[in-house]
Amino acid sequence: MSRRNQPHEIVERALELSRADGCMVIASERSTANLRWARNALTTNGVTRGRTVTVIATVDGAEGTASGVVSRSAVTAGELEPLVRAAEAAAREAGPAEDAQPLVTGVPHSPDFTAAPAETSSAVFDAFAPALGESFAGARAAGRELYGFAHHEVSSYYLGTSAGLRLRHDQPAGTLELNAKSPDGTRSAWAGRATRDFTDVDPRAMDAGLARRLAWAERKVELPAGRYETLLPPTAVADLLVYQMWSAAARDAAEGRTVFSKAGGGTRVGEKLSPLPLTLRSDPRAAGLECAPFVLTSASGDDASVFDNGLPLGPVDWIRDGVLEHLVTTRHSAGLTDLPVAPLVDNLILDGGGTRSLEEMVAATERGLLLTSLWYIREVDPASLLLTGLTRDGVYLVENGEVVGEVNNFRFNESPVSLLSRATEAGRTEPTLPREWSDYFTRAAAPALRVPDFNMSSVSRGV
Repeated sequence: MSRRNQPHEIVERALELSRADGCMVIASERSTANLRWARNALTTNGVTRGRTVTVIATVDGAEGTASGVVSRSAVTAGELEPLVRAAEAAAREAGPAEDAQPLVTGVPHSPDFTAAPAETSSAVFDAFAPALGESFAGARAAGRELYGFAHHEVSSYYLGTSAGLRLRHDQPAGTLELNAKSPDGTRSAWAGRATRDFTDVDPRAMDAGLARRLAWAERKVELPAGRYETLLPPTAVADLLVYQMWSAAARDAAEGRTVFSKAGGGTRVGEKLSPLPLTLRSDPRAAGLECAPFVLTSASGDDASVFDNGLPLGPVDWIRDGVLEHLVTTRHSAGLTDLPVAPLVDNLILDGGGTRSLEEMVAATERGLLLTSLWYIREVDPASLLLTGLTRDGVYLVENGEVVGEVNNFRFNESPVSLLSRATEAGRTEPTLPREWSDYFTRAAAPALRVPDFNMSSVSRGV
């Protein structure tokens, strides 16, 4: 037998080897390219490749269908049989899967299923790297230091099932994070971007914005903890709403465990959450934020089911004109909650109909705070989705439409659901990088939000 090492061949061979009642195989091929720099000079660069194969076996029994999932890296055709057998053994040892459903059928095959995986290389930085070099030179001449990294990856996913699905999705994803610091380290500013191919990011423009923020920070203002009118930039809005999305499982809400639970039972679907005409949506075909148009998961939970692999995904409005329209459901949890099937989609867009830029919102502020970003976000109370975290890399005081200085950092305590109910203005929606979740979630677009009483619960001395 010949060695079969192309991802689609790995999938086919694993399905051939399966003795289970049902089988799903996901082969993912990933290539990455990266640049890192510090003190206005490149420090490292590199290219990597990797493969992961996941086998999901299902076994029918008198009490129901069980599933077993096993994933391994760097798998070749000759190593497949132990992997398949391990998944089958895991299924036999497991109890019936509560989320068991018939495997998805009837989805047209991807025409490029048998094509070689897509890949990236250092060539993705051909136009970006010279512009970065110009940024280094400009920063050095102006007496500031640039730190950061650029990361690009392309993942090709191949899904095959014993029910006949043969689906493939190529996902490019890039992130650019740039920090500017004063030579003594007392001032720091950050900017980040998400990109599919690095043709739409300009480090020189980003550095110019960071230089302006470092200049703002030359004047220091100490402020106590308290509630302040606050302008949340798109990156911070996205961070908070991504966490909200991860906490929006319909089953959890129906069982009374989340902020989306209705008093007395049921969910808050249909309830108005914001006086602003905010629409929070996902769409696998959103321009610039494209993601897998079908379910692709290697684990079951309240917000995902391995039995749904291959289920087509389309646009979904989670919130429409301020009203909660959908919560996250699998086929199983949709049946439990009498809500429509609405699986997670790997992007998130908030639109409030606003047209003003963040700079224009600053100019319209009598007195308030302008944040740069949030970090170390953690949940305090799931019943209200109260989150805590810290501000980072610059909090600025705005007076009479102008930034007048940098204030100390804060710890905050806020619920994104509560913020949506209290926000008084949404700016222009634009693509953004959720800084806290950039290792997991990069495809987002959001406006800046004006919140009249953002809760800065205590002072933090971090940079």
